[in-house]
Amino acid sequence: MSSPSDAPVRAPGSHTRSGNAMARTRTAILGAAAACVQRDGLRRTTMSGVSAEGGIAKATLYNHFRTKSDLLEGLVLARIADLSAAGTAAAAAGGLAAALETAAAELAASAPLRRLVQDDGGAVAALVVPGQGRAWQAARDAAAAVLLAAGAAAAPATVDLVLRWLLAQAVW
Repeated sequence: MSSPSDAPVRAPGSHTRSGNAMARTRTAILGAAAACVQRDGLRRTTMSGVSAEGGIAKATLYNHFRTKSDLLEGLVLARIADLSAAGTAAAAAGGLAAALETAAAELAASAPLRRLVQDDGGAVAALVVPGQGRAWQAARDAAAAVLLAAGAAAAPATVDLVLRWLLAQAVW
């Protein structure tokens, strides 16, 4: 399941100068979106605010993300990828406990997530219930990868339990 706002996927080993610039712009947009959510909250974050924060034209923003929902989903997917990389590295170095501690600490340190908890606890409570969207599937895949890297079982029920525990830790 893909979206028109997904980052372009290139064949392994192929690089283009424009692709590198697009990746840098996309990364800057996601950083600006995180800063806006942290500063303004989820509901008051606007595409205009993100473009101003990122120092980019609104047209450039809309070339990467068609809607605010797409932008927020992109931000969540990027954070999941970051957490997965950190968790996998921690699992390889110190096992499952280290991976869980690293992921919980990274979530707790997330200023945009803290702002969301402060502003809209109901939305955060809904996050703790496993869903069927792209973000949940990406989170499941990432959690399974970390569990496997730690040498633990990655059954679907175990993965969902780990994800609920991590989100509960972040909210708490």
